[in-house]
Amino acid sequence: MTSIDAFDYALPSERIAQVPLDDRTASKLLVDGGSAGARHHHVSDLPSLLSPGDLLVVNDTKVLPARIFTTRPTGGITELLLLEPDGPAASALRDERSEWVALVRPSKKVAPGTRLSIDGESDLQITVGDDLGEGRRRVVLESTGLEAALERVGQMPLPPYITETLTDSDRYQTVYADRPGSAAAPTAGLHLTDELLASLRAAGIAIATVELVVGLDTFRPVMVDRLDDHRMHSERYRVPDATAAAITQASRVVAVGTTTVRALEAAARSGPEGATDIFIREPFDFQVVDLLMTNFHMPKSTLLVMIEAFIGPRWRDLYAEALASDYRFLSFGDAMLLDRTAR
Repeated sequence: MTSIDAFDYALPSERIAQVPLDDRTASKLLVDGGSAGARHHHVSDLPSLLSPGDLLVVNDTKVLPARIFTTRPTGGITELLLLEPDGPAASALRDERSEWVALVRPSKKVAPGTRLSIDGESDLQITVGDDLGEGRRRVVLESTGLEAALERVGQMPLPPYITETLTDSDRYQTVYADRPGSAAAPTAGLHLTDELLASLRAAGIAIATVELVVGLDTFRPVMVDRLDDHRMHSERYRVPDATAAAITQASRVVAVGTTTVRALEAAARSGPEGATDIFIREPFDFQVVDLLMTNFHMPKSTLLVMIEAFIGPRWRDLYAEALASDYRFLSFGDAMLLDRTAR
């Protein structure tokens, strides 16, 4: 039985990227060559690293400014992070009343039925409901225009390891972000630009989209010793018919980000749309994805577990190479291109 300690590594705090690069495609890209060793490139080199007939699949979910600071009737501050609505996000953002699951801090000081207020905001009413465990609460949001209200009062839900202020909120969105609903960005896609996507198409590489609404597991560390005991929360996904058709025609499927992998592999097992709690770990039979472009992940995370399922234990050599070569880590950091078939 595998311990989460097997996925630990030393990550110096100074290697955690605090701000994104001005040029998205200038990020370094460590290219996996299997036993041939890694090669050092940049994301801008991607058209020359892929081949005509490849299919690049991206997650086009859009991040909500879902972190809200509110005031309790007693005067204390309560922070909410909206994780997911009880139903489709698009509908919840249009409805004048919708129920959401949120992380609430400090949860123990907020009794069910407490109404929270926001200074200077009269249109958005928030009522905290049942305790769902692990800091999660059911909350009711009432507004004549919830999406607009969140734009006014919400903040981008940056991971806690990013302590610098983000001056441009668009840098925590992919350039192709579409339907709002996620509590975090699919960060591998932050490296791509419209110009780079056009260059990929010109090189004979097709582009397709999926949607996976990024939720709680992005913020929740593994809290158990044994992977067998870890429970993944479900996330909603959708693989359009056009993407499914493109996959059947592709020479290789290149997933941008671990969320894209989850959507594609869940769809292969459970159908084109739904909710998945799939835990990708060894041994895992990948049915769709051949290559993976992904950022460098936190120690002892389920994302590292997925990486080992994808390429085996050589992820350690790749991470060591990246650390020795001044790569930037985590959400605003550099990336790597992994080849499942490399030996």
